[in-house]
Amino acid sequence: MHDSVSVACSTTPDFREWLAGADGAIAVSTYQAGKVALIGWDGRQVTLLMRQFDKPLGLTASGNRIVLAARHDLWVLANSPPLAYDYIEDQPGRYDAIYLPRATYHTGDLHVHDVAILDDEIWLAATRFSCLAKLSYDFSFTSVWKPRFVTDIVPEDRCHLNGIAVRDGRPRYVTALGTTDEAGAWRERKATGGVLIDIETDEIVLDGLAMPHSPRWHDGRLWTLNSGAGELLVVDEQSGRADVVCRLPGYLRGLCFSGPYALVGLSKIRERHIFGGLPVQQQYEKLLCGIAVVDVRNGRQAGLFEFTAGCEELYDVQFLPGVHRPTILNLEKPAARQAITNPDSCYWLRPSNELREPPRAAPVVEDRQEQTSPVGERADQLQPLET
Repeated sequence: MHDSVSVACSTTPDFREWLAGADGAIAVSTYQAGKVALIGWDGRQVTLLMRQFDKPLGLTASGNRIVLAARHDLWVLANSPPLAYDYIEDQPGRYDAIYLPRATYHTGDLHVHDVAILDDEIWLAATRFSCLAKLSYDFSFTSVWKPRFVTDIVPEDRCHLNGIAVRDGRPRYVTALGTTDEAGAWRERKATGGVLIDIETDEIVLDGLAMPHSPRWHDGRLWTLNSGAGELLVVDEQSGRADVVCRLPGYLRGLCFSGPYALVGLSKIRERHIFGGLPVQQQYEKLLCGIAVVDVRNGRQAGLFEFTAGCEELYDVQFLPGVHRPTILNLEKPAARQAITNPDSCYWLRPSNELREPPRAAPVVEDRQEQTSPVGERADQLQPLET
């Protein structure tokens, strides 16, 4: 999708009511549109800001950091609230969070899906290589774990391992679209071959799934999306029983939580070769693209943010607590080189903030009967840079 293509959206009244009281914002990745969307609340209405990235997929947030998987790189961004306040000089306070690029890891095209922040380590689902991996200063990645049915770490996408669930500070569960060991072989049983795996025991917790994604551990329970059936599941990892919390009119990818509410990403299905013939297409005449807010206490939908044009497929969804109107520093603008932070302070290095040469002192007049006016009057302020 090109920048010239406009994105349109709509919201239901209950979504607006929910977001107004949620004390947070939502970040969404859409590889199809090539953007990260930030959905916020300005005190009166829902706001939407889009930033361009090359095939953004996995997205996670921890503390003040965001990690984003793109086509060839992983981006690490960090929030600087003081700089957010002055991001637009003539509109102070418009944003309360600004995520600044801090590091980029050049991994190559690993087809990274989910990512996870664990202390100062970044873990990723290296889908092309069918394994869980960590970033490395010396290599494109370091393989940490692979399913027992995969015999080699090679770039063949043998099982489409895609999702990571973190439990007690460690990766614990993954989703894969098959238990296959040949290049692309998972596609043959895409509607029934998906699995949820406990990586600590190497055992399959749940099978028979339709292209599952986004396993998550929340509130002492295991959750996942049975994507091709449009189902949000809660799973008893001991018995392997799965209960359907709700069904939604979309191919589901992207799951996060805010208290008792689940935020679920819905996508339309464009590409029929891989995604055709799934149960959700038989259940619903029309599929939607957007974010559904679901009350997991009763399975009821508590709001819907829908992309009505320009965006048809999402991958990940993250809730950003304590943030109301965030932005990501536009890397294509000069401001990207002007944001400077350290643990004790932060600055915009802008012409309007530059130190000026102080006025020179008046010359000393020996007879003290004349006094000359100081020279070097303060120069006019420069116009602020375009943001």
